[in-house]
Amino acid sequence: MAVPTQLGIIPLFILMAEYGWTGKLAAVIVPNMVTALGVFWMRQYLVQALPTELIEAARVDGCSMIRTFWHVVLPAARPAAAVLGVFTFMMAWNDFLWPLIVLGPQNPTVQVAIDQLQSSFDTDFALVMTGTTLGTLPSLIVFVVLGRQIVAGIMQGAIKG
Repeated sequence: MAVPTQLGIIPLFILMAEYGWTGKLAAVIVPNMVTALGVFWMRQYLVQALPTELIEAARVDGCSMIRTFWHVVLPAARPAAAVLGVFTFMMAWNDFLWPLIVLGPQNPTVQVAIDQLQSSFDTDFALVMTGTTLGTLPSLIVFVVLGRQIVAGIMQGAIKG
């Protein structure tokens, strides 16, 4: 987590070129799916929020490992997974350098396209602001969809019993 992202761009580009993904959207999506922050976040949350006694009780009740994961661990991890989903989406959505390098100008992401709307001589600010507004909408939609899970997790932790 302490290594800057810019140091991994050249090896990652070489890897994407070997896979034949340069110029394709998969080269932007796949490297951002699992991050060190996500692994650390979920591990720390589950260690704190999921006592081992709960897993042992499910095993004593006869649950298999998959059923324990599905019915005990996953509901407990839902609020943290929602927060991680928002963080991961925002990090990938707002990324500028990696999509600029791996996709090129022929297949830009929203942020690269907004940058290309600006020129050095004349900038149509109405067009840039329209692009910025349209680029903000998916972030709001993701927050509204996953925000329910976050609030439900907060409310679940507030109930005494």
